Amino acid sequence: MAYRVAVVGATGAVGREMLKTLVERNFPVSEVAAVASGRSAGTEVSYGDKRVLKVQNLDTFDFKGWDIGLFSPGAAVSAVHAPRAAAAGCIVIDNTSQFRMDADVPLVVPEVNPHHLRQFSKRGIIANPNCSTIQMVVALKPLHDAFRIKRVVVATYQSVSGAGKEGMDELFMHTKSSYVHEQSPPQQFTKEIAFNCIPHIDKFMDDGSTKEEWKMVVETKKILDPSIAVHATCVRVPVFIGHGEAVNVEFENSVTAGEARALLRDSPGIEVVDVREDGGYVTQLECQGEDAVFVSRIRKDPTVPHGLSFWCVSDNLRKGAALNAVQIAETLIAQGMLAKKAA
Repeated sequence: MAYRVAVVGATGAVGREMLKTLVERNFPVSEVAAVASGRSAGTEVSYGDKRVLKVQNLDTFDFKGWDIGLFSPGAAVSAVHAPRAAAAGCIVIDNTSQFRMDADVPLVVPEVNPHHLRQFSKRGIIANPNCSTIQMVVALKPLHDAFRIKRVVVATYQSVSGAGKEGMDELFMHTKSSYVHEQSPPQQFTKEIAFNCIPHIDKFMDDGSTKEEWKMVVETKKILDPSIAVHATCVRVPVFIGHGEAVNVEFENSVTAGEARALLRDSPGIEVVDVREDGGYVTQLECQGEDAVFVSRIRKDPTVPHGLSFWCVSDNLRKGAALNAVQIAETLIAQGMLAKKAA
């Protein structure tokens, strides 16, 4: 059984990664449409090594008869077109922030809460979480099941690709300008990003946190457990692809670093690389193009009765976006939720 899949936002970094991921995972596709804004209509995008797709105009695209819509066109665009696609019978898996906190839209990471997919039929839309939230909850899930998490404090080190192609271009231009002693004023970021860290992602909120930090708090509660206390500091760093996170966890029950290490090694979607020697950990550069969430530096936090700290990295364009969306579609198929759509 194969499915008709529309990739919306196909010319963006995540949209291109979605097309690539469909091919790499041999997703059962009968037809693929690349869809984007009118200004991109008529251009071409790659689908596999030998195929190109002509981009179709989202404003006039008819979703009737399409089984799955993988959306990553920006929140404002999804707000208009995702409900239109769902009304036409196309199941929408949306990578934007538009629907994540809607009570009747499931927010899903397949390794963590696949059972929430049962709620999707209410609106025909499933939300993909924020990239920084995804990798953290994948690592937290097995630990929470075994030892019950009370509190999480996380500092993120997020790559510029989280701000799209424009963010990547700005890092390149700022780096180039610094070498030739030229001024290159920031456009995508609030300060120069080359050779710098910026503790500011998304808009500031009334309590002094940024919206990116708020997302990590509320999304973790919705996905994993509303009783978990979360505090986040989100930082943009001069890395093209890959997010890093320093995670500190307080548990209700006793846990050792060895117990956590063994448990994480046996958990889906996680690779543990944790050797206490030079280079015995994974960095953002090394996770690029990989599917897993890599966990390193697992150690006891002696400042609380039951505490651990660890470092995790993941490719934010893959597991943090495109791969998670495709995995949601695969889970729908595995659970028989798309069978009627494929007639």
